Amino acid sequence: MSLRRFLPDNFTLCLIATVITASVLPCRGNAAHAFEWLTNLAIALLFFLHGAKLSREAVVAGITHWRLHLVVLTSTFVLFPVLGVLLKPVLSPLVTPALYVGILFLCTLPSTVQSSIAFTSIARGNVPAAVCSASASSLIGIVVTPLLTGLVVQTQGQGGMSWHSVGDIVLQLFVPFVAGQIAQRWIGGWVQRHRPLIGLVDQGSILLVVYTAFSAAVLQGLWKQLPLPVLGGLLVVNAILLAAALLITRYGARALGFKREDEITIVFCGSKKSLASGVPMANVLFPAHALGMIVLPLMLFHQMQLMTCAVLARRYARRKDVTQRYTSSNEVATAE
Repeated sequence: MSLRRFLPDNFTLCLIATVITASVLPCRGNAAHAFEWLTNLAIALLFFLHGAKLSREAVVAGITHWRLHLVVLTSTFVLFPVLGVLLKPVLSPLVTPALYVGILFLCTLPSTVQSSIAFTSIARGNVPAAVCSASASSLIGIVVTPLLTGLVVQTQGQGGMSWHSVGDIVLQLFVPFVAGQIAQRWIGGWVQRHRPLIGLVDQGSILLVVYTAFSAAVLQGLWKQLPLPVLGGLLVVNAILLAAALLITRYGARALGFKREDEITIVFCGSKKSLASGVPMANVLFPAHALGMIVLPLMLFHQMQLMTCAVLARRYARRKDVTQRYTSSNEVATAE
């Protein structure tokens, strides 16, 4: 097995470089205000472009497989928050209270879109259903994630989410997304032809949020509050959550009688969390000085899910090849 599969991608390396830069050269004063304004603008542009890109036809075409979509959405918005709350007595001693708020926030996020579809395709699963489920999760998450965050964080005694935060979500995320959907008939084709532009805005907005978040956190003494044993504990917590989600979605899909192609879609769409949606939402929902601790669990979970799912997708694909060869051999033997 090639070691290249386990190496971080270029974007992850950029994230690491951004954290290092913020640790050494944190922005402050007027520069911090300028970065905050630029970040908000980039996030609004990001959700506008996603609204212009998301095909309503693809969602309508795939929505007929309602049982699969219901399982994926249940895993994303019910299973994960329940795991985060129920496992808190066991997992919270491994990290700081602030980091566990980040874990709870991670549990409320929607699934990824691009990587869920890509891994489903590699594993030879139900790609049209993956497109529909991942897109629906991303869209529903704009509304559901802030509400779940307020509910889960508040019930854990960490404070709730104000109506002002809800208004900020609507203004900064939902309104640009709806504007993009409205503008789709005029600019949708152009956006599809320039998909790298969305990737650039996507990654650029995340890097901006990470830089401003970690700058504020470093000025508040982030690294003094985060010794290596706590960072190791955070890796363990993320690994437990990811393993639990993968196992439950896999065996749950089989128990519910889904075909192998649908099982693959459920596993890859129902076990992932979106860095692209999570970082902008955290920027709106939480104060600047707390953002570093909030997004750190998500950043680590993002890389862990990519590496783990890359291995799983290839294993699914190899099993598919073996099954097809075995079936073909039996057909030949029967014919003879």
